[in-house]
Amino acid sequence: MSPRSPSVNEELRRRSRERLLQATVELVGERGYEATTLGDIADRAGAARGLVSYYFPGKRQLLQSAVHRLMHRTLESALEREPVPETGAAGAERLARAIDAILGLARDEPLLMRTHMAGILQAEGFVQCPEQRRLAELLRETVVRYGSGDVDRDYPLLRALLMGAVFALLIPGAPMPLATLRAELFQRYGLDWGLGVPPCGAPPAPGTEGRPDGEQARRAP
Repeated sequence: MSPRSPSVNEELRRRSRERLLQATVELVGERGYEATTLGDIADRAGAARGLVSYYFPGKRQLLQSAVHRLMHRTLESALEREPVPETGAAGAERLARAIDAILGLARDEPLLMRTHMAGILQAEGFVQCPEQRRLAELLRETVVRYGSGDVDRDYPLLRALLMGAVFALLIPGAPMPLATLRAELFQRYGLDWGLGVPPCGAPPAPGTEGRPDGEQARRAP
């Protein structure tokens, strides 16, 4: 048998890494961070256990890369969803979809996203990996298309606002309603409530912050 070409080896490595990232998202989402071992991840991915250490220096770095992959894939899917406006409000629609995609992940994967946010606050902070860079590229491009005149200022601000909203959604015992956080972000960027994927019901009325979504809708004028 002839040896594999470098391109084939590279593709096999890419696939192995992808399986490890997907297995991490699945297991941490099901069991939590502490109950998931690197051995569990390797077994779920169908990979040798030593392969995990080959690609990632530790479980925390693996989790961050896995969640950043989930985030950029979710964001990419939302931005490419039909119909894609070509003119007029295209930039505003793109930003609305980005906000809804990130808030939706916090709503749909609370354990995973809460664990991810806690990890970011550890000493190592953000892990600089291909998945994080792809997520950053998508968000920067969104800011550009929205019409920013200073991307180097506005991109970090958008990232910080989204992180703050995710944190507020996930605070144990005192989460902010998604509709309220969405309304604040949409107001800040001058976005129409109907853009993106609006939640059911009317937008929250001023002064109803902190109430459950249903109560906001009932009391809105």
